[in-house]
Amino acid sequence: MILSPLTLFQIVGTLLFFIGVTCMIYKRTFIGMLIGIEIMLNGAGMNLVAASQLTTADSATGQIGSLLIMGLAAAEATLILAIVLVVYRRFKTIESEKVATLRG
Repeated sequence: MILSPLTLFQIVGTLLFFIGVTCMIYKRTFIGMLIGIEIMLNGAGMNLVAASQLTTADSATGQIGSLLIMGLAAAEATLILAIVLVVYRRFKTIESEKVATLRG
């Protein structure tokens, strides 16, 4: 059974997405969770570009969509790193389980 290039790219992109989900679930620190989100967004961008390049759709549309995903990832990383910095200054740790305390 020979798979088409589109199917192979879709499999790799989906695998990247689920690796990111697994990283989000099992990592204990905020930086590990951030890496998981970035891997998920890279998998989604790869699927988008592969679908636009290997089908009859306009290839520029997929590339523009991928650039938007990359811009979203950069903005998200900046925001999360700023939040991690504030959390570290307040709680002296970046482990998510130790930060999950509420005060009334």
